[in-house]
Amino acid sequence: MTVPMDCRLIGRWRIVEADLWDRAHLDLVEPAMMTIGAHGRGEITFGAMQGGLELEYSRSTVFFTWAGFEEMDEVSGSGSAELQGDGSLEIAFAYHLGDEAVLKAVRAPSSTAC
Repeated sequence: MTVPMDCRLIGRWRIVEADLWDRAHLDLVEPAMMTIGAHGRGEITFGAMQGGLELEYSRSTVFFTWAGFEEMDEVSGSGSAELQGDGSLEIAFAYHLGDEAVLKAVRAPSSTAC
C-alpha cells in the first residue's frame, strides 16, 4: 500500500494512556510504543504484548491488522490509528475475540513526520 504524500502518521508514537489499563501496565516490560512505517509495516508494544502491524493508509488514519505474543501466547487482532486535532494519535485496538481498548499516543521526541 502506498502512503499518501501528505501523511503525518509515519514515525514512532509513545502510548501514554488507555481506557482499560493504567500507565504502569502499559509500560510493564518497556515503554509502550507504536511505530508506523512507510512500507505497510509497523510495530506495537505495551504491557506484555508485542506485535507486528500490517498497515493500510489514508491521509490522517491508518488501519491495521496485527499479530504477536503476549506472555508467550500468540495473539492477534485489528485496529486503527487516527490523528487528532491536538497532534496526538487515537488508537482503536482490538484483540481477536477479546478486549477492545482506546489508546492515546504522542509523537516520540526522536520521531519526525513524513
